[in-house]
Amino acid sequence: MLVVLFVLAAIGAAFAWYDYRRFVDAPLTIPRADMTIDIARGAAYRGIVVQLRSMGVTQASPWYWRALGRELAIENKLHAGEYALTPGLTPRELLRRMAAGEVLQHHFTIVDGWTFKQLRLALAADAGLAQTLPGVSDEDITARLKIEGGRPEGWFLPETYAFIKGDSDFDVLAHSHDAMRKTLDRLWAARAGDVQLESPYQALILASIVEKETGQPGERALIAGVFVRRLRFGMRLQTDPTVIYGMGETYRGNIRRDDLEADTPYNTYTRDGLPPTPIALPGAQALEATLHPAPGDALYFVARGDGSHEFSATLDEHNRAVQKYQLHHDRP
Repeated sequence: MLVVLFVLAAIGAAFAWYDYRRFVDAPLTIPRADMTIDIARGAAYRGIVVQLRSMGVTQASPWYWRALGRELAIENKLHAGEYALTPGLTPRELLRRMAAGEVLQHHFTIVDGWTFKQLRLALAADAGLAQTLPGVSDEDITARLKIEGGRPEGWFLPETYAFIKGDSDFDVLAHSHDAMRKTLDRLWAARAGDVQLESPYQALILASIVEKETGQPGERALIAGVFVRRLRFGMRLQTDPTVIYGMGETYRGNIRRDDLEADTPYNTYTRDGLPPTPIALPGAQALEATLHPAPGDALYFVARGDGSHEFSATLDEHNRAVQKYQLHHDRP
């Protein structure tokens, strides 16, 4: 009888060992590709297993999970955070990810040429971010970020930023502002010798205009060259995007002749030099073009209607280009 019991015990142990080894590398039950598990800070290993079972991800014995945790020596080394439960994920791989802290990353993209207002609206619409800024003024944001001049426009680098669950809208702003400062400082230090701008902030302002005027990336340096020469010769910039920015909420998609004549701090048809602040968030390529403008003698450009521009060195050439490409678009 003892021999029989021993044999049965050995068979049972062998079966349990085989079943455990199969469990370790068998895919978990994950019905959706977007399924995640959120591990709270300080969560015990046993609680994590209970959470997985309650989600229906696993029906394996808690003893199997405990054995795997001990085998991998990570029972007390799992990191809090949100983890992706991807189809095909095994218990071994899931615990490895948790031990390595490979939390799920979300992404937020700041688009080149957005205004700060558009950036705030996009942040507020992102359900993955903790919302801390509704009701907070632009002035309070600039004070917290220590932005010079007290105006936030232009100071956030367009790029795609990764964030994890629990990060806030302000965290993204702080990250993108730090990225802009570093990018601007780096490019300003390497600027072309003939760029007659007085400060990095002036470069930021002009780059925002270049960003809004450019329809094709290859023209950024050409457009920057036109504006740099106009400033050098004391000519007004006469660029529509600054007028539009100065119009604010009154802009309805069309600039009338009266708008070009209405004086605002941003009307570069009525005022000399640069506007007082950027008019948008310029990307790194616009900053690079502004600080390394293309050489040449062009002082004018006009849109061809296909996203590109016709560049001219004289007013007569420019007027002919306007007749050719924009006569049917005369302003009312």
